[in-house]
Amino acid sequence: MTNLDLARLFQRLATMLEIDGANPFRVRAYREAARVVESQAEPIEALAGEPKRLEELPGIGKDLAQKIRDVVATGSTALYDEMKAKVPEEIVALTELQGLGPKRVKTLMERLQIHSRQDLEAAGKAGRLRELPGFGEVLEQKILKALAATREASGRRLLAEVWAVAHGLAEHVAKTRGVQQVEIAGSFRRRRETVGDLDLLAAGGDPEAVMKAFTTHPEVADVLGLGDTKSSVRLGSGLQVDLRLIPPESFGAALLYFTGSKQHNIQLRRIAIEKGMSLSEYGLARGAKQVAGRTEEEVYRALGMSWVPPELREARDEIERAIEGRLPSLVDLSDLRADLHMHSDRTDGRESLETMVRAAKARGHGYCAITEHSKALPMLKGFDEARVRRSVDEVAAVRQRVPGIRVLHGLEVDILADGALDLDDDTLALLDWVVISLHTRLGQPGPEITARVLRALAHPRVSVMGHPTARMIGGREPAAFDMERALEEAAARGVLMEINAQPDRLDLNDINARMAHTKGVKMVISTDAHSVAQLDNQRYGVFVARRAGLEKGDIANTLPYEQFMEALRRARPGGASAGGARGATTTAAKETPAAARVRGKAARGAKARPARRKSR
Repeated sequence: MTNLDLARLFQRLATMLEIDGANPFRVRAYREAARVVESQAEPIEALAGEPKRLEELPGIGKDLAQKIRDVVATGSTALYDEMKAKVPEEIVALTELQGLGPKRVKTLMERLQIHSRQDLEAAGKAGRLRELPGFGEVLEQKILKALAATREASGRRLLAEVWAVAHGLAEHVAKTRGVQQVEIAGSFRRRRETVGDLDLLAAGGDPEAVMKAFTTHPEVADVLGLGDTKSSVRLGSGLQVDLRLIPPESFGAALLYFTGSKQHNIQLRRIAIEKGMSLSEYGLARGAKQVAGRTEEEVYRALGMSWVPPELREARDEIERAIEGRLPSLVDLSDLRADLHMHSDRTDGRESLETMVRAAKARGHGYCAITEHSKALPMLKGFDEARVRRSVDEVAAVRQRVPGIRVLHGLEVDILADGALDLDDDTLALLDWVVISLHTRLGQPGPEITARVLRALAHPRVSVMGHPTARMIGGREPAAFDMERALEEAAARGVLMEINAQPDRLDLNDINARMAHTKGVKMVISTDAHSVAQLDNQRYGVFVARRAGLEKGDIANTLPYEQFMEALRRARPGGASAGGARGATTTAAKETPAAARVRGKAARGAKARPARRKSR
C-alpha cells in the first residue's frame, strides 16, 4: 500500500464514523491520521515494520499505530470492516459529490433511504431533495450536475492515482531475467488526465517467467487471463492491466500502436498506404518485407516525419507539423525554476511556512511564492488586511532563515461575486505576487461570471489567475465564463494564467492552455500544494503543458528569478511585482471597452435575478 492508499482508507473511515454519529474528536483523530500518513516522505509500509516508528509520528498514538500496521499487513482493520457493514463505501462515495458532506449524506439516508448514487439521482430527478432541510432547489440541481459529471468519468482514474502502481508493475517485470524493454503505453503514456486501464509492453525474457512475475505482483487481486504473449489482471483497486510480450524487432511498432490515440494511428496508416506500405502493431512493411518496427523513431522516419512525442498524439495538427519539421520542443519538468502557488499551516496547509520553503529549495527551485487564502474563506483561516501585514514580517524572517531561495510574499485572493478583489488596494500593495481565484458563486450565468472575471483581471495588482475554471475532474464542472474573452483580457493586461498541477484540477486543461498560447498569454505551472508531498505534483502540470504543445519559453516560471521579476514588471508596470513588500502604491484599474460591455450586460441581466447561494 502506498501512503496515499493508506490515507484514503483512514479518510473513508473518518467519514463512516461521522455519518454514524461518532464523537467529533474521534473523527478528527482519524482525519489527522490520514493527513499525517499522506504527508510522509518515507513509505509508511517501511515505518510499520520498525518498532515504535509509527508512534513517533505527530498525532499517531498506540491505537492508531496498530490500526496502520493492520492495514499494511492485511489491507484492512477490524474497525474499518465493522464500519463498512454500517456505512457501505457506496454511501461514503456520496460525500465526494459537490454539495454533499457527511451530515447531508446522513440526512439522505435517514429521511429518504438513499444508499447509492442511483437512489440519489432518482430522488433528485423527482424533486425530493429540495424538500429536505438545508437542501433546496439550487443544491438539488448542483447534485444532479455532479452525478452527471461523475457518470461521464466512471471507470476512469486520475493519472496521479495510477502513477506509482504503473511504474511499480513496469519495474517489477523489468527485473525478470532476459527482459530488455518494458514500457507503459495507452492513454497513460499520452499523459491524459484520466486513465481507463493500463497497457504494458515487454520485450525479451522467457514468456513463462515474465508472465509469472506480472501475475504474482502483490498488487494483483485477480488473474483474468494468462498466456505466452498476453496476460490480463485486475488490481486490488479494480484497475485492469494488460501485459503483452512483443518480439524485439516489432517493439517500436507495437509501442506506437498501443500508445494511440486511435485517430493518430488511423492517419499514420493512411500515410503508409499512400507510400505503398502497411502499418500494424507488428511493423511497417512493404509486401512481405518489414521496413521498420524495432523503434518508434524508425517507423516515423520511414513514413517521412519526425518522431512525435506521445503527449501530442491526439490527431490535432501534430502529423502535419512532424512532416514539415515544425514540432515544438516541449517544456520539461527540469525546466521549471519555481513553484508559485503554495499554502502553509497559516491557512489550510499542513506544514509550516519555513518547512514549505525548505522543501521547495530541496526540489531545486531558485524561488517560490507562499500564497495563503484571503478572508472570503474564513473556514480556511483566510487572511484579512491585518493578517497580511503581520505576514510581511513572517516572510521576511523565513527569507533570513532559508538562504539560497527567493521567497515571494504572495496571496491567493478571492474574486468576489461582482468581480472585486477580496482585499483593499493598500493591502495588495504589500504583496509581491497576487493570485486571483474563483472559489464561490461558481454557478453564476455565463455573462455574469464572464464580467466578474474580466473585472478581476483588469485590476493592476493581479499577477496571475489561479485554477481559472475552478473545475474538479469528475466532481465539478468548469465555471461557465467565456474563456476566449478572459484570455484576450489577460493578454491585454499582461496577466499570467496558471496551469494548476493538483491532479484533480489540472486547470487550465490542455485545450485551454493551447488557446492561451494562441492568444499570446504566458503561463505558470504551480502545484497549489498544501503539503510537502504535494510539491511533487508539478509533473502533472508539465504534462498538461506538453499536451498543449507548450515550450519552455511559454512558461514564465522557467525563467531565472531576476528575469522572471523583470518580465513581470514589463508586463504589469503597476502590478504587485513592481511594488510588493516595498509598499508601492496602486492606481485604479482602467476597464477595457470589452470588459465594460460584458459587465454592463451582466449587470442589466442580474437585476431581475435573485441572489444565489455560495458554492464551495
